[in-house]
Amino acid sequence: MRIKLLLVTLLFSLASVPACAFQTIKHWQTSQGGQVYFVASPGLPMVDMRLVFDAGSARDGTHHGIASLTNSLLATGAGQWNADQIAQRFDAVGAEYTSAADQDTGWVSLRSLTQADLLEQALSTFEKIISQPRFEQDQFQRIKQQTLIGLQQQQEKPGFIAEKTFYKAIYGEHPYAHLVDGEIETLKEVQLSDIQQFYQQYYVRNNAVLAIVGDLTEQQAQQMAETLFKQLKQGEKAKPLPNASLPEKASKEHINFPSTQTHVLAGLPVLRRKDVDYFPLYVGNHILGGSGLVSLLFDEIREKRGLAYSAYSYLMPLEEPGPFTMGLQTQNKQSTMAIELMQKTLADFIHLGPTQEQLIAAQKNLTGGFVLRFDSNKKLLDYVAMIAFYQLPLDYLDSFQDKVSQVTVDDIKAAFQRRVNTDLLQIISVGGEE
Repeated sequence: MRIKLLLVTLLFSLASVPACAFQTIKHWQTSQGGQVYFVASPGLPMVDMRLVFDAGSARDGTHHGIASLTNSLLATGAGQWNADQIAQRFDAVGAEYTSAADQDTGWVSLRSLTQADLLEQALSTFEKIISQPRFEQDQFQRIKQQTLIGLQQQQEKPGFIAEKTFYKAIYGEHPYAHLVDGEIETLKEVQLSDIQQFYQQYYVRNNAVLAIVGDLTEQQAQQMAETLFKQLKQGEKAKPLPNASLPEKASKEHINFPSTQTHVLAGLPVLRRKDVDYFPLYVGNHILGGSGLVSLLFDEIREKRGLAYSAYSYLMPLEEPGPFTMGLQTQNKQSTMAIELMQKTLADFIHLGPTQEQLIAAQKNLTGGFVLRFDSNKKLLDYVAMIAFYQLPLDYLDSFQDKVSQVTVDDIKAAFQRRVNTDLLQIISVGGEE
């Protein structure tokens, strides 16, 4: 039975569900006030759901890493079951539990077959995890120690040091200024009581949204949502994050590290998830450094000069302005030249904008492959959960391609000139001397 269920699960995880790509997202509120976003995806007898809490690392306070640690501990024991029993209960019905935390959110997900008896066991186990985590001392010490060892190992990697220093440089004292996994010094001070307090404050009904995608009727989804939200204490919605201010001036910092390659990151806070400039910046970044081997940064730095193996840029939209980041790795002796070329490529792009041909190519690339980003329930759930948490329009997926296609060269040029101020650029390099 177990093998059969696993095979069915594997089969379904590989299957595509193009029919659900543009189905309507339905939104309602449960009788307890829980916010629910549902997409019916008939055909495959499976359901994916994600409960998303405003419980990311931006809520760490002085205990950097506590959000991620709390999230990791949820399934190490809940109700009458220990970690092994929880894993066995999911395994026996072919269900899959996952969880994670990022800057804004802490979330838990469940994938299950919709056959009534199988779904019932998967759901009851999931409900215990979110409502009755044990947070036992031995599991807390084990996971905390694993995290500390991981952070210690990361300290030996120049890429990690560059990322850690970069976030501190662009965010200063803002809650986004530290990495999601936290810092050794602050994580050592975290006690089990701190974990319990974090859970009680943030893993509550008024601080959560539920996304569901699967082979359910709306009535079945409503019943499931009612049951799930009843398990959570009402609590309070997390307070708005403080504004993420721009750096006061440009800065450049080099950290000596015994390596043959220098890791470089440069950028500043730019983009909110609901930003009015989202689409011009998104399309523009695709041309500048987001499209891999055909981007301007890659062409100028790698193809024409051979200064780096890779060069890229990306935007990470968050609740408060997330980072615009450019990055590359190069030989130590070439780092100054590569950084100057990266800055010049950005400055030229902001001043001149893309060509019409570059824009058309980018729009074709972005819209042509868009549907493939959610051609399975699991991928679609990522988008529905994102739409739910950031309260984006319910037609976000339907209108995405049109909004990309409507972006003009002037839109990109104006948005980059408004939002990407090179006089405030923070540049971090980690590597050996030139």
